[in-house]
Amino acid sequence: MKEQPIPERLQISPFLVFYMVMSIQIGIGVLGYQRIIAMDAGYDAWISILFAGGCIHVIIWLIYKICETAGGDIVTAHKYVAGNFIGKALSAIFIGYFILFSLTVLRTFIEVIQVWMFPEINTFWFSFGFLALCVYIIFGGFRTVVGIAFFGLVLPAYLLLTFGWAIKFSNFYNLLPIWDHSVKELLTASFHMSLTFIGFESIIFFYPFIKEPRKSQKWAHLAVMTTTLIYTILAIITFAYFSEDQLSKQIWASLTMWKIVEMPFVERFEYIGIANWNLIILPNICISVWIASRLIKRVFNIRQKVGVFFVVAAVLSIITFMDTREKINMLNDYVGKMGFIFNFIYIPLLFAAVMIAKKLKKGKKK
Repeated sequence: MKEQPIPERLQISPFLVFYMVMSIQIGIGVLGYQRIIAMDAGYDAWISILFAGGCIHVIIWLIYKICETAGGDIVTAHKYVAGNFIGKALSAIFIGYFILFSLTVLRTFIEVIQVWMFPEINTFWFSFGFLALCVYIIFGGFRTVVGIAFFGLVLPAYLLLTFGWAIKFSNFYNLLPIWDHSVKELLTASFHMSLTFIGFESIIFFYPFIKEPRKSQKWAHLAVMTTTLIYTILAIITFAYFSEDQLSKQIWASLTMWKIVEMPFVERFEYIGIANWNLIILPNICISVWIASRLIKRVFNIRQKVGVFFVVAAVLSIITFMDTREKINMLNDYVGKMGFIFNFIYIPLLFAAVMIAKKLKKGKKK
């Protein structure tokens, strides 16, 4: 049940998977995940980040095994296990998942702009302009989306260095004693890292677009390892900079740390950081809209360009209703839980189903 291969001119080199995975993982969650995980595991929460990162490596191995066995992406895997009709029905569910993913990223970023920079900015018109840019990029093809993922990761990378300003005001004794919380609390904190870590599962959707996909697996693992280290180091700096009581009141701890950055040519560095974050979330939304439109094409046999317009229209029609902090929080929690269920429950189940189907098919041939 092998699908028609993607032409080589449309495929990407294996090492570019590193940028695809990292660019969709690093998004809006980085600005405030520290407070959320510290609510569960206190300042031992950095251990939870390492544990969550370790679990993701297992899931990536499962994803590659699924795609290799089924000979394609998640739609192919569903067909391999459940047949054409049920397989397409299962795949259709993920169209909604990626629409909600892009909606969450965009609306949360607009909230940051409204709180920190421009309180009167119009949610609809900013979204319209941002999504128009995404449509333009996606119409350039998958390789253009990958190019944006590369630049969206490399160009703002200097922002990591700016968190070094907080080190001289930090007290690393805040982290002591280490392992002062129960295993249950650490696991709960790992669960609440879901929204910050999700995105790596996009591999199962663009797998056919990778040249020699086996060679790309090491790059996917390296991307997750790098992201995990960045999150861990940033969390440790944050925990050393804030007391637990101070951190509990910081919705966006990363942005607050930027307030102490002093440069001769800029007084409020957080404005520079937020402006740069436009480029960081651009690949998040481009990749998720591309995946949703690709699924529409695969499931309903509709041109992908039509699918892009449908996804963008869906995001624009919902985003204006997300007008309070409570609704945005609920959306973030909902998508985080969906991501956890998909990555840590559904993918292992799909892996088991694909392995069983493989044995049954071998038995029939014999």
